[in-house]
Amino acid sequence: MNELEIKNTIFDSIKHIDEEGREYWSARELQKVLEYKEWRKFENVIANAKDARNGSNYSIMNHFVFKDKMINIAKGAKRKIQDYKLLRYACYLIAQNGDSRKKVISLAQTYFAIQTRKQLW
Repeated sequence: MNELEIKNTIFDSIKHIDEEGREYWSARELQKVLEYKEWRKFENVIANAKDARNGSNYSIMNHFVFKDKMINIAKGAKRKIQDYKLLRYACYLIAQNGDSRKKVISLAQTYFAIQTRKQLW
């Protein structure tokens, strides 16, 4: 499997489709794939991506949808955690603002750049 196939598999494997047929990614799932061990550090990347988005004329609310998520913890209990529903362009901005020393970030940059361009055509 070549590098292009690997990156497509990694990012496609965590892609979801919403009720309206739009592709999206969970920030919590993307965090793991992009090798961020701590949510708070990944939240900084999301904040930087939102700031980059704020520089344009488009609303970030359309691309970064905040949502709570319930997770299972010990003995069947559940806990609410923060998450985002990230549309393709949000993922692209996150990749652009990620830690460029990580190889997976450069894979994400390429993958989401190509996918975002496909969406615009």
